[in-house]
Amino acid sequence: MDSIWTMTGKREERQELRKNLSADAVVIGGGIAGILTAWFLKEAGLETVVLEAAGLFSGQTKNTTAKITLQHGLIYHKLMNKAGGQQAALYAEANRAAIGQYRKMTETLGIDCGFRNCRSYLYTMKDEAVLHQEEEAAKMLGICAEYTTRTELPFQVKGALCFYDQAVFHPLLFLQKAAENLTIYENTKVLTVEGHTVFTEKYQVEGKHIIFATHYPFINVPGFYFLRMHQERSYVLALKNTGQMDNIYYGVDEDGLSFRKSGDILLLGGGNHRTGENKGGGKYRDLRLAAEKMFPRCQEISHWSAQDCMPVDDIPYIGRYSAEYPYWYVATGFRKWGMTGSMTAAMIIKDLVTEGKSRFEEVFTPQRLNLYASAGKLAEEGIESAKGLGKGLFTATPRCPHMGCALEWNPDELSWDCPCHGSRFDSQGRLLDNPAQTDLQGAGTDD
Repeated sequence: MDSIWTMTGKREERQELRKNLSADAVVIGGGIAGILTAWFLKEAGLETVVLEAAGLFSGQTKNTTAKITLQHGLIYHKLMNKAGGQQAALYAEANRAAIGQYRKMTETLGIDCGFRNCRSYLYTMKDEAVLHQEEEAAKMLGICAEYTTRTELPFQVKGALCFYDQAVFHPLLFLQKAAENLTIYENTKVLTVEGHTVFTEKYQVEGKHIIFATHYPFINVPGFYFLRMHQERSYVLALKNTGQMDNIYYGVDEDGLSFRKSGDILLLGGGNHRTGENKGGGKYRDLRLAAEKMFPRCQEISHWSAQDCMPVDDIPYIGRYSAEYPYWYVATGFRKWGMTGSMTAAMIIKDLVTEGKSRFEEVFTPQRLNLYASAGKLAEEGIESAKGLGKGLFTATPRCPHMGCALEWNPDELSWDCPCHGSRFDSQGRLLDNPAQTDLQGAGTDD
């Protein structure tokens, strides 16, 4: 089904690319990261072109819960321990600046997108000690945080950590305004990039700077992003008749739920799993059972799922794609926090393109070689890929055209999903999610 953003938003259609072009900057991807990056580059005076394979905002952007927050789960205590105080402070400062930039753009552009300030809470039903650790780390980094046991949730929590001055909005209404004066070509699929040349199905675009904002990078070498992150799916119900809830909530327990109100509609999220590992299904069922228990009078108006790129060290990859091509840039690995991650990426890439450096470059650079990740995390990604490659070698199991991993049938979404790198295909084999670039041949539903 459609998300409430698609149901209530609007989108101006753009024509497809019909000739060869050249530009200062070429942005591949018409989601929130691509549009924001293009907006900043155009504001800086660069002739910028956006190439979108389908329609604007048709990828992960339309399925977000649209929380604009620097509260990214239990991140700051971990960063302080693994990356150090300076890097953790830069991470917090970059995401704080991202929130401020959303406020500024909404006001200066006069965007009517339901932008609303609120508080953001982490909560636990099991171990409040982890929240005390996170509170201590947050305060050391200058974040206005407060531990509490009082929330608006329909159940008693063991503990909660509140961050002040966060926000929510309608992402598609915001982006429609931001994209108004940008040069955008829809239904223009990029097949590959060689040096400064972007090759689409029919035409070529020359760019001094190339920005990959495709959610998951589709070029494997250089970069090797397929070795440094995986994808996860999560599920959302849109519910009416759930009562008042002014703030946003995220459960840190393994089975924790997400809560966020948009007008009179509550977005209830959960059911996280690695893409390609939901053979038993039941994620929507579990959310519905939880909803009925918490909100007996609730009414479901829609449901959908989303996909997130999960880097091994929990920090997005933002900056130069690889040392080999310093004029290529990438924005990926935002985990569950694509709103602030996308704005942070746009600001960093704009600075790198126009000034050659960014004050936040060091903490987010893809060239950091995962210094903050454990060897176990890196090995885990390799093991999962090996399992996917080795599975079903002597059966009719469909295989992903990206790198040949065996696909799994997802009964909740009626899709073929790749457990290695997260590509997805519908029951007829049509491509749903990258990094694969072609449809699946000979697929059928798993009966």
